[in-house]
Amino acid sequence: MPDIQSRDTDESIAKAVQDGRTDLFHILVTRYEQRLLRYGHTFLRSHEDIEDITQNIFIKVYINIKSFKTTERFSPWIYRIAHNEFVNAARKRRDIPLFSFDIDTMFPQLKEKSITEELDRDILKAQLTEYLTQIDIKYREPLVLFYFDDLPYTDIADVLRLPVSTVGVRISRGKAQLKKIISEQTKLI
Repeated sequence: MPDIQSRDTDESIAKAVQDGRTDLFHILVTRYEQRLLRYGHTFLRSHEDIEDITQNIFIKVYINIKSFKTTERFSPWIYRIAHNEFVNAARKRRDIPLFSFDIDTMFPQLKEKSITEELDRDILKAQLTEYLTQIDIKYREPLVLFYFDDLPYTDIADVLRLPVSTVGVRISRGKAQLKKIISEQTKLI
């Protein structure tokens, strides 16, 4: 059995886990945990609920890893499981989705220089979060997957079970909605 290392592809690690190297599953958890936690904010407000559901996602992935086709990409497969779990949880809780992100990740050029600038950055983060929550979830979800999780259109299509062209349309419409909301809000200021 070849020596699998943390720099190997998700697919090769999944194949090794399928072949009995269950000790390598932690690599997949490490790679996807923060992504799935961030993705969960697309659907739910409670960080504790999102953490619990993310753990359940990893349990499902582990239990069902043998059904993963290693000739396909791993990320759409795990995101599809996550999508189903988060949608089911949101339906049960009738939760209002709240998207949250790390402004330093999105805008690394903004550096902490003073208390005033830090306050300005916090205000910007709160405003952008509020704007994203105003977008219909069918447009917000592909935006999050594309811009924050760096998934290509084809993978987003697999996750959401949509044609690639529909993903493109939804991202375009989501950006247009976001631009309109920001434009309207800045006119009020």
